[in-house]
Amino acid sequence: MMTTMGKPLPSALALASLFALGACTALAPSQKADAPASAKYLEPPPGWMAAAPADTLARGPWWTLFDDAVLNQLVPQVAVSNQNVAAAAAAVEESRAAVREQRASFFPTLSLDAGVTRSGVGGKTSSSSSSTGDRYSLGLGASWEPDLWGRIANTVSAASATAQASEADLAAALLSAQTTFVTDYLSVREADAEIVTLQATIVGYQRALTITSNRYAAAIAQKSDVLQAQTTLANAQADLAALQQQRAQFFHAMTVLAGQPPAMYTLPAGDWNSTAVPAIPPGLPSDLLQRRPDVASAERHVAVANANIGVARAAYFPSLTLSANGTAGSTRLSDLFNASSFAWSLGASLAETIFDGGARTARVEEAQATWKQSVAQYRQTVLAAFSAVEDQLSAATSLEQQQALRRIASQAADQTEQEMQNRYQQGLVAYTDVVTAQASALSARRALMQVSLSRQTAAINMVSALGGGWSTQQLTAN
Repeated sequence: MMTTMGKPLPSALALASLFALGACTALAPSQKADAPASAKYLEPPPGWMAAAPADTLARGPWWTLFDDAVLNQLVPQVAVSNQNVAAAAAAVEESRAAVREQRASFFPTLSLDAGVTRSGVGGKTSSSSSSTGDRYSLGLGASWEPDLWGRIANTVSAASATAQASEADLAAALLSAQTTFVTDYLSVREADAEIVTLQATIVGYQRALTITSNRYAAAIAQKSDVLQAQTTLANAQADLAALQQQRAQFFHAMTVLAGQPPAMYTLPAGDWNSTAVPAIPPGLPSDLLQRRPDVASAERHVAVANANIGVARAAYFPSLTLSANGTAGSTRLSDLFNASSFAWSLGASLAETIFDGGARTARVEEAQATWKQSVAQYRQTVLAAFSAVEDQLSAATSLEQQQALRRIASQAADQTEQEMQNRYQQGLVAYTDVVTAQASALSARRALMQVSLSRQTAAINMVSALGGGWSTQQLTAN
């Protein structure tokens, strides 16, 4: 619906204005996903509250709670060198570029064409002469589709929400890499402590083997006592070798998280502060879950699905395209910009699908169903977050009790071991009693260290479950 040398037809513009009056009906409804609401944990959610993600809040160096200077120096490398974090950061850049691409649709498109053509007639012979010439052309065109029905606006909204979801995914990748790195580091330090314990135990077992061998040589002990002492020593040495391998595996996992090959990374054996277990304050507010990146990402996907409903609904309405073109042509380059060689046109076109067999309706229903799915997935993510926090709260309480009991058991087992060794040297008990006491004491020592590590791991898991710690200062400030 356009003229070649005149103005847009008034009827076309009037019709476009009439359609614009109904533009609001195509916009996506402002539907926000709601989440389970609970003032604090261990209370049944009384209802659903509107989502208000706070994943952009600074989490701070939460790993300093473990009071380890080496750890404090190593963790920042994860944000710089971890490849999963780098990939997530690149995905954020990609999604932001997609937003800019969609926003460009708000503006007209300009095009410029320039060319030169050389043509001729006939060839150079004795009976005819050739005729050749050049023609220069220059064209400028513009087209614009006004966003009457909100299709572009909803597309931009969907792209923006996708970008925000990518940012949340980046935060999730970073938090996951950091928590895993800290867990592996503390596992290395716990292995170092166990190795020291085993090495000291092996020295004791070697001493016991020497005593038993001397008693056997003096015909005081039996050959079986020597064999049992050798078995106990060999088993402890095998446990030491296995523990050193386990330590190496944790170390290798650390290097990968830090973006370094194991050969280029070193971590000498060091002390482990097993008593550094961050205290989880009572009465944690459920608002802390808003900092979880996975919750924020799920909520943003709801926004994407909501915007896509508006995009699908916009297809019910006609599209209006305004265009303008100007061309100039001449056989001489100097005449190309003369007014006589210039031609122009303005136009407007209106396109509407009259019948599509219900395809547009199906697409709208599909978008609405996708939105319902994203809402359900978001709510499930929030419920899983509540469950994860409750799990770590109960784990922290249980592990604290276990640690106290393991410490009592270890102290008692050490005393029993020493008593059995003294009584054996006095000939009051069989060596099997000594072996049993030694095995119990070693097992109790290692169990105490392992439950101490489990307490620290539970604290790290709580950091992850709450999206980066349990400080409420940022939430209060907002």
